Amino acid sequence: MPSPNLITPDRKRALLILAATTLVTFLITYLLISIFRHKTEAANPYLRFVEVKQSTTDPSFWGLNWPREYDQYKMTSQASRTNFGGGDVHPGQKVEVLPFLTRMFAGYAFSLDYRDRRGHSYMLSDQEQTRRVTERPQPGACLHCHASVIPTYVRMGGGDPDRDPYDDKTVREGFVKVSAMKYWDAHAELVKTGSANPIEGKPNEFKNVEGGHPVSCTDCHNAKNMRLEVRRPGFIAGIRALKASQGIQDYDVNRDATRAEMRTFVCAQCHVEYYCGPKVTLFFPWDNGVKVEQIESTYDNYKFPDGKRFNDWAHAETGAEMLKAQHPEFEMWSQGIHARSGVTCADCHMPYVRQGAMKVSDHYVRSPLLMVAQSCQQCHTWNESELKERVTRIQNTTYDLMLRAGQSLTDFLDTFKPLRAPFNEKNQAVAREQATQKLARDETFKKLASAEQAKKLEEATKAELNALWAAHVEKTPELKAIGELHRKAQWRLDFVAAENSMGFHAPQEATRILGEAIDYFRQAQLEAARLQGPNARYPVSRQPVMPKR
Repeated sequence: MPSPNLITPDRKRALLILAATTLVTFLITYLLISIFRHKTEAANPYLRFVEVKQSTTDPSFWGLNWPREYDQYKMTSQASRTNFGGGDVHPGQKVEVLPFLTRMFAGYAFSLDYRDRRGHSYMLSDQEQTRRVTERPQPGACLHCHASVIPTYVRMGGGDPDRDPYDDKTVREGFVKVSAMKYWDAHAELVKTGSANPIEGKPNEFKNVEGGHPVSCTDCHNAKNMRLEVRRPGFIAGIRALKASQGIQDYDVNRDATRAEMRTFVCAQCHVEYYCGPKVTLFFPWDNGVKVEQIESTYDNYKFPDGKRFNDWAHAETGAEMLKAQHPEFEMWSQGIHARSGVTCADCHMPYVRQGAMKVSDHYVRSPLLMVAQSCQQCHTWNESELKERVTRIQNTTYDLMLRAGQSLTDFLDTFKPLRAPFNEKNQAVAREQATQKLARDETFKKLASAEQAKKLEEATKAELNALWAAHVEKTPELKAIGELHRKAQWRLDFVAAENSMGFHAPQEATRILGEAIDYFRQAQLEAARLQGPNARYPVSRQPVMPKR
């Protein structure tokens, strides 16, 4: 009779089956629970601990509901650097890399201060501190891209910024008013509008807290459903004009754009070329398209209310009516292979990252070179070093060609200088007299110390002399023709220099544009030299220009 403690083969087999069944049952149960938990997490990616509105411009309150994205957004204050840019804590002047910029912007505020860019969290504070704003008068339109300004537009347009949804007509009316204001007056209205912050422990109750905030959550997302939305009136009008030029009438970006397109358009609200000067309301020059010559055509055919042709300023050395490019990333990207392949701004600069069961768009907006695996290698199968080397070759080629274009600019200006020297000599006293008369009527000037008065007088004299010269150029066909070449050449050089990819967004387009810039600069230089030849009719009047009484 077998011992009761003896495990028979049948009993052993049964125990193994039972153990395996128990293990499989446990694993299946764990898997089902995990799947259910992950599906629940994905279906409910956040808990609304507080309500936020479009007028909640302070991003920290959005961060209570969307902590992953907010933590990433805060990282835009960190220093970073790539081959040709980044977000240094104390960014240097661009002239350190592109030495021709000071003469390129002679007579314009960008000759005072033109620093490298930093992250989104610095958007407003950097504008508040630049010498272009602290030392030169600027319009309120500058806030269009540097602040969470839409609630201010609503309030200034006669609407209630705490009432959702916003009406585009009200936003537009407020935008027109703010754009016409002086910068610091508009800034005061921004601070006054402040942020509608939720009150702890009191659901659906808000308290308005004064203060200005840089671009943040409300500028890209609908507060109710987090859908991507565009609210900046400059872009809304600009993209409508662009689509009309392509045969698409009455385009409404928030109604007609796909979600993929919106992953570019929310960025293109600001990363574009636009006019934000004091003469007219800020506008995007896309009536004829977004290529450099198409925008140039729009500007050339645009008349200010006083009847004069569009220009940003008169160049202090040549008197030419110049164009200043802002930061045309969208326009340049539109000409590149990534745009044609359907790759959006967010795909590269805000790639999807996984956090637990969640796939979120990385709100630490920065160069793809700092996250090649997440950005580039999602499509390109080459190793990281190969991909970085490709970018380096493109950017180095663009940079070298840009330096050549910059040298052609300085060569042209050096050749042109003798044409103006006699005029300056003859009209210096006239310019000083005019400057003295104007300052004598300025009560603020009278209160300055003598050293400050002397400095102001020199600046005013230079400005008067430049104005006299610009008027002389306007009446002298030979000089005006050179000025037109200068305008065309510098517009192209600036278009590439101001664009924040060092040519990478569209390498062939950047090369084409810089080639045209060099050609136009050399044509202008040859014309300036021809006018000074031994048989040339010297076009510059040697008689002083007497002021009108």
